[in-house]
Amino acid sequence: MTQAHLETLNPDQRAAVEHGLEAGSGGAAPAGPLLVIAGAGSGKTATLAHRVGHLILNGADPRRLLLLTFSRRAAGEMGRRVERILRQTLGEAAASAATVAWAGTFHAVGARILRDYARELGLDPAFTIHDRDDSADLMNLVRHDLGLSAKASRFPTKQTCVTIYSRVVNAEAELGPTLRTHYPWCVEWEDDLKRLFGHYVETKQKHNVLDYDDLLLYWAGLLGDPTLAADLGGRFDHVLVDEYQDTNRLQGAILAGLKPDGRGVTVVGDDAQSIYSFRAATVRNILDFPGQFEPPARVVTLARNYRSTRPILAASNAVIGLASERFAKELWSDRSGGGRPELVTVRDEADQARFVAERVLEAREAGTVLKDQAVLFRTSHHSGPLEIELARRNIPFVKFGGLKFLDAAHVKDLLALLRFAENPRDRVAGFRVIQILPGIGPAHAGRALDRVAEAEDPAEALEVFEPPARAAEDWRDLAALYRRLVAREADWPAELDLIRRWYRPHLERRHDDTAPRSADLDQLERIAAGFPTRERFMTELTLDPPAAASDESGPPLKDEDYLILSTIHSAKGQEWAQVFVLNAVDGCLPSDLATGSSEEIEEERRLLYVAMTRAKDRLALITPQRFYTHGQPSGGDRHVTAARTRFIPGAILPHFELVAWPAPESLSVRGTRPELSIRLDMAARMRGMWR
Repeated sequence: MTQAHLETLNPDQRAAVEHGLEAGSGGAAPAGPLLVIAGAGSGKTATLAHRVGHLILNGADPRRLLLLTFSRRAAGEMGRRVERILRQTLGEAAASAATVAWAGTFHAVGARILRDYARELGLDPAFTIHDRDDSADLMNLVRHDLGLSAKASRFPTKQTCVTIYSRVVNAEAELGPTLRTHYPWCVEWEDDLKRLFGHYVETKQKHNVLDYDDLLLYWAGLLGDPTLAADLGGRFDHVLVDEYQDTNRLQGAILAGLKPDGRGVTVVGDDAQSIYSFRAATVRNILDFPGQFEPPARVVTLARNYRSTRPILAASNAVIGLASERFAKELWSDRSGGGRPELVTVRDEADQARFVAERVLEAREAGTVLKDQAVLFRTSHHSGPLEIELARRNIPFVKFGGLKFLDAAHVKDLLALLRFAENPRDRVAGFRVIQILPGIGPAHAGRALDRVAEAEDPAEALEVFEPPARAAEDWRDLAALYRRLVAREADWPAELDLIRRWYRPHLERRHDDTAPRSADLDQLERIAAGFPTRERFMTELTLDPPAAASDESGPPLKDEDYLILSTIHSAKGQEWAQVFVLNAVDGCLPSDLATGSSEEIEEERRLLYVAMTRAKDRLALITPQRFYTHGQPSGGDRHVTAARTRFIPGAILPHFELVAWPAPESLSVRGTRPELSIRLDMAARMRGMWR
């Protein structure tokens, strides 16, 4: 048999592909467990696809191969690569007959297995599967039936309840410790949540439905019975798992139950890129994998990087080299040239935004299209000032990892109140503002706005309007605030602080994730301080309607060029010629919300490493000297001096080019001119266009 399909592999990749299939090893009989530590940009997908293809070419039955990935797209791409390898070696007909029968995500494969073993598990084979929205709706029905939605104080929303339930299941954890560690604001509801989850499970069973978590939970339960585990495990000679660093404890238990001795098991991943603990993933699965078996698993490390230049890799290696526990590897590359990554000091976040915009345009003029440039950040709201700057300069962008800053519901709520105060006849803004209040629907809002439109004093019209009894107190507070805004009693931008204080209880009532949303509003207040008046602020902000409800916001036309904005989590697996990392300061990287334990800090270090290793040619990490912090005591100075991220201590600074970027002051002063006597009736002209 020709070995041409192996010629494109480097020695480490080939060692992983040929594990257990070396000359004289006896063909495709399952060998001992294999762990492939695949560094960033090291050709992980190609290596795994070649291993699957090589197993089949050496006699493995493709019907007895199980390939587990973390997305349907990844499973499809892996299948196509395997098919190309087989087609090149065996020809078209033979390749078509050698399709891997069991390939997909853990959940998709779990669903197939549960259909096969439904009777043994006490399931009706005709069970249906709820997606996340269906699960939340069912949770809400149970929540309502138990009277939990009528609690005197705010009970967690249906989405929060589903999230807590899912974490407990997937992490194989107890509810109490999970609440104390990850959802401390819900600790008081522990007994009620336990009761809710119990009734939720009973309701699912009564309705013959499974949710996503059940697909793993029942699968793991099946493997807990020795007879069923032996039967299911015996159906597969080889089990291969991609992105193993992103598995949770339940998925790790499933793999161990399928192949307790590890024979035929191949897992591929990179402990240095384990960044999804908020989804209950645990880096322990990959770190502890070799020692699970006797003899221990073979470890093959892919350290050759095909993506980045040597200076970028040297800096990235230095950052991750300070990790407290990891598989040792030093990424290396044949790609010479290119400067060291830049560590750019700017005055504040406004200068940070201007720096990025100017560098992006310079690179575009030099031939690097916008799509090959990316700006990465720890949390979605960190890009707020940059989004405003890009809009000013007419630089198109797509954002991954959250809605555009100005499209977020809570940001639009505050802006709507400003618009309504600026123009009481703005009915759209008024509708949005009035319906923030509990107990106010479209009918009452419409009647109130009719009164406002007819009144000489809009604020008085709100004050005397009689709302439903349930909304009376909230209505008085809104009317009092509106009076102050219309009268401009507070200086700009102090008006925003008045609005923030009024809005806070409504934010907490309407949203569970108040911390990141409050940070968004901090950013809005910070941006507003850069404008001399409310009118200028409202005029210069571009407010597009919400364009997406998924990880991608504002998709442009296919033929447009656009800059990529992304959270670091959403950027994993991607690469760009030029990468900027915002806010490389303590409080952002690491996040001040993720420094409660050494495990959290180590994951934050891995986040920075993932961000740095997305860059192919040029990398800039930006450190604002003054930073606008979230959560300071009311009335205190929220601008603090920022410290460079602890993940780049002085010892590794030689790996970076230190750059100071003193952006020039650019103050625009509105000029004055004499008033002219001309009066044009443009309103009549505009109406006349359609007559």
